[in-house]
Amino acid sequence: MEIIRFADIRPEPWRNGGGVTRELASHPKAASAQDNAWDWRVSIADVSKAGEFSVFPGMERVITIIEGELLLLTVDGSEHPLEKYRPFRFSGEAASGATLPTGDIRDLNVIAREGAFKGYTSIVEISKKRAHPVFEGQLAVLLEGKATVAPGAAVEEESAVEEESNGGAPATSAAEPVELSRYDAVVGSDTRSPEISGRGFIAVISIDHVESHS
Repeated sequence: MEIIRFADIRPEPWRNGGGVTRELASHPKAASAQDNAWDWRVSIADVSKAGEFSVFPGMERVITIIEGELLLLTVDGSEHPLEKYRPFRFSGEAASGATLPTGDIRDLNVIAREGAFKGYTSIVEISKKRAHPVFEGQLAVLLEGKATVAPGAAVEEESAVEEESNGGAPATSAAEPVELSRYDAVVGSDTRSPEISGRGFIAVISIDHVESHS
């Protein structure tokens, strides 16, 4: 089970001085953010000043305000008021910029190379009663509240549970849950899908591979 601790990520200042970005994950991992060599990237940005956004040729972006009230985003001359927890998709090639009518904001950014990957962001309310699994190709970020994560049962453990219910040997005990701090990210897996439970909201980012039809 892999957890990306937000507190351990070094902030990268923007070239225009308008904010800083913390990269949660990217692919390929060795790619440089400066030359946009990655095929997708998930990051959290603190925006403290109005100004132009960087252009990402050949990319598609999904931006979600996760702290603060409002961002006025202008894309190719059209203005879009972005409210908290409402993902907005736009072309990375577009000329874009933002103003901050209610003060500083923090946003979650998903950028994916068009024709190769497609990024999605969903805001999910979590519960103590029903754990939320994080599957392969997904990243779950704790946005607010209190939550823990534990590895889900492996196939053999599920079989053991069934065996015990049928009078067989006791099942293997589950791993202890790990506490998450705000903006920590849980990396999904299909072998033992991490399960998040608690009270609050998470952002579930899915990066889907786009099949080529050529």
